[in-house]
Amino acid sequence: MKKTALLPLVAFAFAACGRGEAAETEVFSTVTPGTGDLEILVEASGSIEPIRNVEVKSLASGEITRLYVDVGDEVQPGDLLAEVDPRDVRTAFRQAEADLGVAEARLDLARNQLQRSEDLFEAGVITQQEVENARLDFQNTEAQYIRAQSSFELAELRLNDVTIRAPLAGTILTKSVEEGAVIQSASGNVSGGSVLFQMAALEQMQVRTNIDETDVGKIREGLAATLSVEAFPNQSFRGRVLKVEPQAVVQSNVVQFPVIITLDNTAGLLKPGMNADVEILIDRAIDVMTVPNVALFGESDIATVAMGLGLDPETMEITSGPQGASSAEGRPGGSSPAGGGQAGSRPGGGSGGGDGSGAGSGGDAPPDMQALRERVRSGDVSREEIAEMMRGRRGGARGPATPDAEGADGAVIRTSSAIVFVLTAEGAPEPRRIVIGLTDFDNTQVVSGLTGEESLVVLAPGQLMAQQQAAAEQQLNRRFGGGSSPFGR
Repeated sequence: MKKTALLPLVAFAFAACGRGEAAETEVFSTVTPGTGDLEILVEASGSIEPIRNVEVKSLASGEITRLYVDVGDEVQPGDLLAEVDPRDVRTAFRQAEADLGVAEARLDLARNQLQRSEDLFEAGVITQQEVENARLDFQNTEAQYIRAQSSFELAELRLNDVTIRAPLAGTILTKSVEEGAVIQSASGNVSGGSVLFQMAALEQMQVRTNIDETDVGKIREGLAATLSVEAFPNQSFRGRVLKVEPQAVVQSNVVQFPVIITLDNTAGLLKPGMNADVEILIDRAIDVMTVPNVALFGESDIATVAMGLGLDPETMEITSGPQGASSAEGRPGGSSPAGGGQAGSRPGGGSGGGDGSGAGSGGDAPPDMQALRERVRSGDVSREEIAEMMRGRRGGARGPATPDAEGADGAVIRTSSAIVFVLTAEGAPEPRRIVIGLTDFDNTQVVSGLTGEESLVVLAPGQLMAQQQAAAEQQLNRRFGGGSSPFGR
């Protein structure tokens, strides 16, 4: 990305605004627009974890006689992991197998006996009662066979349970037992039984991170994400947002939402538990004109910036730049520069005279305004209150609405307007309204309004606030006939 050029400090001489003092020197810097790429990112941190983590337990109780795997081994579904002492269950299996054989022989005998009884009854040799007794013996014998068969199947399952096999393909993460340890059955113990291994498939991983509620509205499923870990400082990993969980997490009175990001780990570089720094790409503008954010001003800042630059807010014209950024307008507030019928009006009072005093000129200010004046003198007044005061003085007008623009890739760019102060050929600052698009912490995309060759005014960080306080105090003095501003030089 081409960096925006920052020119050396240039000194300009302007007359002090509205105080009748001698000319003084205002020092500010200038920048020129640059060209480059803008990426809007949401940054967070989280931990890498497997998508599916399985605890391997045994359905059989007893002593571990053999372990076939260790931590870090790769296994496939059905691979043998461990064996439990099979002597008790093997004995029970053999007994169940013998009982099933006896029950099967008795069932065959009872079936034959019933058939003979039915034949003899048809021949008139035996009575109906004897046939019914034979049928009852057969049914009891059949029930005994079913019970023996069920016992045999259960014994067979228990015999298989002493051999512990992998439930899925993956990697052994932890091993909790050694050969000779006695374990508890997972099905026959109220505590859930002993955990033998933890295993997971590591080809696909996920990162669980918490995103502040102010940014979570920008995140949606499928957004690209870039991850970095300390183990590989010169390498980045690509992922995708899987989902934003609906339940918020509150930590230290900060509301955040868990966001799950999936990533491919077929190379096996990422390990569970690693800390990852995540950057989720929200939007992007490629090869666009950009200006530093410090060169942009809002509608509420125009008057105070102009006064700091030696311009008269009452007669200042806001121009529009190339490409039809916005129509040329008069001074902020929409009134004509000449003043017109409303030039002398003041909020909360009648029309003022030429000296700028309002109703009750030369009198005392109301108590609430006196308190506000004291706050301004002491610096205990917020920027928002000062901006609101200036908007009230200028009619509260805001900049015109701007239509959305279309990017090179067809994506819709949400635009808005901003004010820059451009140096004219004579070296004097001139306010201009431009249309801006994407913005990050440092730079903002210029959709239209600049050619790229202009020099833009940049004020020092504390200079605008100081000028706003001075402008607010001056406005109070003009409205209520007070003395000179405490911010005067």
